[in-house]
Amino acid sequence: MIDIKVPSVGESISEVTLVKWLKKEGDYVNRDEVLCELESEKATFELNAEQAGILHITAQEGATLKIGDIACTIDDAAAKPESAAPAPKAEETKKEDKPAPVPTPGTEAPEKEEKPAPAAKEAPQSDVKATPVAQAIMSEKQVKPTEVKGSGSLGRIIKQDVLEAISHPGRKGGDAAFSREERKVKMSNLRKTLSRRLVEAKNSTAMLTTFNEVDMTRIMDIRKQYKDTFKESHGVNLGFMSFFAKACCIALQEWPAVNAYIDGDSLVYHDYCDISIAVSAPKGLVVPVIRNAESLGMAEIEKTVVALAAKARDNKLSPDEMAGGTFTITNGGVFGSLMSTPIINIPQSAILGMHKIQERPMAINGKVEIRPMMYLAVSYDHRIIDGRESVGFLVRVKELLENPELLLFGQDPVKTLLEIPLNP
Repeated sequence: MIDIKVPSVGESISEVTLVKWLKKEGDYVNRDEVLCELESEKATFELNAEQAGILHITAQEGATLKIGDIACTIDDAAAKPESAAPAPKAEETKKEDKPAPVPTPGTEAPEKEEKPAPAAKEAPQSDVKATPVAQAIMSEKQVKPTEVKGSGSLGRIIKQDVLEAISHPGRKGGDAAFSREERKVKMSNLRKTLSRRLVEAKNSTAMLTTFNEVDMTRIMDIRKQYKDTFKESHGVNLGFMSFFAKACCIALQEWPAVNAYIDGDSLVYHDYCDISIAVSAPKGLVVPVIRNAESLGMAEIEKTVVALAAKARDNKLSPDEMAGGTFTITNGGVFGSLMSTPIINIPQSAILGMHKIQERPMAINGKVEIRPMMYLAVSYDHRIIDGRESVGFLVRVKELLENPELLLFGQDPVKTLLEIPLNP
């Protein structure tokens, strides 16, 4: 009998939460097979079987376990049942990991795509259960079946259910009006840590926010012109984050206080830019880090962002991938935010908030033009960053974004020629 204990996942982490068992009591498991998901205050990770055998669960879902506690045991002396799934072979694993080949003109890919078509057509028949009259009304009023709760036999949607949904949009038919039910759900370790750090940031820093706006015309034109070529060359889409990350790296090196933090009675300055990217994950906000972003190209930044975002969505980020960071970028614009005051990601001293791009009338050379504008916000710790530095940093970011050619070297060719100071 082998005890499977909670492993150490970091020096500062003393306990974890058992989120979900992926195997059942009495299941036969193979060596290295994933048994359950554990969640620390920083990340979610998996617990694997150390040997093959019969699983006996000790800790239940939702339990808080200390490092070294026994989560389950495996009876490695038990005989493997005939119905148990065989252990995956190395060759099969490699085949599964390989991406599917991209079909090219003249191949037989279209024939393969036609096979699942019948199943796709049959799916709505099993999902949508409605009387002919109810179906006709939903079609006429453009009401989706998912917006209607059926009250008929076996959940079948009837005429009254559709009329109820039309009369009370936003509330499924059959739900009680003026419901006062409430649910109490235990906070996850990630949410508790996030709550603690946000309050700590508000209470331990002299936080202020400065605003500006940037004309996104040039960047949007570049993306429109080169997005296809960029993807063909690098295999990744050209997004906004690479432009903002590059602009911030240049501005951070020119305004080093924005890239520093307070450590006791000392100020710690960084000669590198580790850019933290705020990502909304299923279990809460996480902030993975792009290491040495100042040394990366546009394609490398985009690939890193895509990889980190995918890991965040799958709760696969490791503590090391979220540790550190000298400056944070958060994009509330993806949710429609027009303006906000982001909270500093301590111990960092500043954070840049991106927002929704919205067309607005602007005065350009004495004429009114419609331009795609974005509000920018920089929240900063006034104990280390003065107003001149915070405003100068944000103005520099604005200049770099509105003139993307400056991102190549970070300098204005004319100012360099005339030997004019960059930050007078």
